[in-house]
Amino acid sequence: MNIIKERYQIAVDRIKEIQTETLVEEQYISYFQTVSKFILKLDRVFEQVKNNELEKYTISRLKDLNDELYGDIYKENYDTSFANPSYAVKTLGKEYGQVLCYLYKTIRDVIGNIYRQEIEIVTLRMELFIEIYNHFENKEELQYEIIKDIIYSFEKDNIEIFINNKTDEAVNPDRRFAVDIILNSDLTDSRYLYQYGEYIGQNEIKMAEYLNSLNQEKIDLLAHVYTEGYRRGFENAGKDLSIKNTVDIRYNIGFERIIRSAVSDFEKMGLRPVIYPNGYHSIMPNKQYWFDHKFDEALYFDKAYKKRKLEVVRQSYEKRKDIAGKMAGPAVIEIFGENPFEPENKKEALALTEEQQKLSVDFRTEYVQIVQKYIKGDERSFTIIAFPIPEFGERFEEMFDATVKINTLDAERYGKVQQKIIDVLDKAEHVRVVGKGKNKTYMNVELHHLENPEKETNFENCLADVNIPLGEVFTSPVLKGTNGVLHVSEVYLGQLKFKDLEIKFLDGMIQEYTCKNFDTEEENKKYIKENVMFNHDTLPIGEFAIGTNTTAYVIAHEFDVIYKLPILIVEKMGPHFAVGDTCYSFEEDVALYNPDGKEIIARENEVSALRNTDISKAYFGCHTDITIPYDELGEIVAVTEAGEEITIIRDGRFVLEGCEMLNEPFEKKKM
Repeated sequence: MNIIKERYQIAVDRIKEIQTETLVEEQYISYFQTVSKFILKLDRVFEQVKNNELEKYTISRLKDLNDELYGDIYKENYDTSFANPSYAVKTLGKEYGQVLCYLYKTIRDVIGNIYRQEIEIVTLRMELFIEIYNHFENKEELQYEIIKDIIYSFEKDNIEIFINNKTDEAVNPDRRFAVDIILNSDLTDSRYLYQYGEYIGQNEIKMAEYLNSLNQEKIDLLAHVYTEGYRRGFENAGKDLSIKNTVDIRYNIGFERIIRSAVSDFEKMGLRPVIYPNGYHSIMPNKQYWFDHKFDEALYFDKAYKKRKLEVVRQSYEKRKDIAGKMAGPAVIEIFGENPFEPENKKEALALTEEQQKLSVDFRTEYVQIVQKYIKGDERSFTIIAFPIPEFGERFEEMFDATVKINTLDAERYGKVQQKIIDVLDKAEHVRVVGKGKNKTYMNVELHHLENPEKETNFENCLADVNIPLGEVFTSPVLKGTNGVLHVSEVYLGQLKFKDLEIKFLDGMIQEYTCKNFDTEEENKKYIKENVMFNHDTLPIGEFAIGTNTTAYVIAHEFDVIYKLPILIVEKMGPHFAVGDTCYSFEEDVALYNPDGKEIIARENEVSALRNTDISKAYFGCHTDITIPYDELGEIVAVTEAGEEITIIRDGRFVLEGCEMLNEPFEKKKM
């Protein structure tokens, strides 16, 4: 560690010199001075954190410091920021502009490391900056390929340090940075929010203030809904929670009062919290910045890099196999209410080549398989719950209370109604889903044949355990014979908005796709391939479901937020199709039963069945739900082998006998 400290100080001293030098070509001087100044600011913060000086700062001073660290990427400043590839290329030239924009992004990425006092990672990034500067200083021998080789060597040679740190943070309960903030801070004093080193905006501040206005009884209730869903996930799947001792907690900054109560609940289950840097989030001040840098790895990602990274991931998990094996799985609090983000596609931003896309897909698939080996799918579970954030608007507090209502609906009552839908679906050979009005959806979904209908079922009766709120019945359909067009006028997927998303399927596999976000078909296809298909050439339908949470749907309309809600809630508000893996990936051989005692046999499709012969072809490492809202839905019809048609939904309303309860919210609001 003393050597690292020495290297750190040497780097800081050299960067102090760079800040005042004018030895590079004139067009690069401003860039290197700007980034040097930022690094020296990080150095000052590093010392302030180390000496506990920030604890004495007022809330105003902490906010000013946060603005200093993140202000360069605020929307109002981004047009003239070297973190913006458009500006970087404009001022520094195409080749060096992209490289230097990437370099500034990697420096900005260490803000969190500064607050966590991870000096080695900070030092490495500083040394990379100095090495690249030295080559720009040598004007006569400056070559783009040399700069690119420096970056490639840096990323490849330091994989072991980066991956080991990332893996340890993900499974080691002794890494207590965030846990200590939650358990040891005065949560009534908003200054605690700035201890993370993340961007802190009005959402985080107002969320913490709102939760501080609630009494402890309500906080405990909210936490208990979340943790009890987690516990029931193990119970309902017949998995032994007692063999686990850690839980992966994920949340948005500002929810610490709920998380503190949840930690207490989890400890009663014998689970210690693991909260790693990717597990706590704040609302990004500028999502375009994130979108612009999604594929920065295009600078160095190749076959050798992929191979080396996978080797290190394996070694990293092998070293930690005992603690990784004790991980029970993620417990997630999602948020909603953000204004929909419609990105700008910038030609200056780095993009993966076709070969890199394939390598990236292969890496993702193999990475998931490695993690599954050490955190076994058939032994772990999860839960996800969602709450609104203050960005929702003036009716935020009303929406928060409405969300609590959605999250605590009567599971027993819904379970009985959903069972009536399942009983009909289990008679069907296939299901027909048709849109109405401008919605072009026309899908035939092929179902598995039940050898013993008295003891078997195709659909899971989903209540409030792993997926909160309750309200869906779902299956993994047979791919062969599943054909048609899926169309949604507007949908919000992975923080991105899609307009007129249309996907065509043949035998359950994506054949064609388009949307209307951009002016050209090429841009629209690229947008879908990168952000829905994750660069796969095709994906199967992994899930077909019918959402039954009409209460959530009516509330969404009442508050006019149907396109702001997370998929966790939206998927319960109409039929949905998931592209990618099934809901049972890596758990296909675990017997699972509905409350009525029937075994759910539709746990795989023709693709996931390949795990028995070639696992590399069985999984995709993604699962994206796309929901058709009730008001765009013409009908859902179960069609038996004999050709009998039993209608479940017509014109957005449940018409199946015994499902009248599901229409009550519509009637109350006269929708």
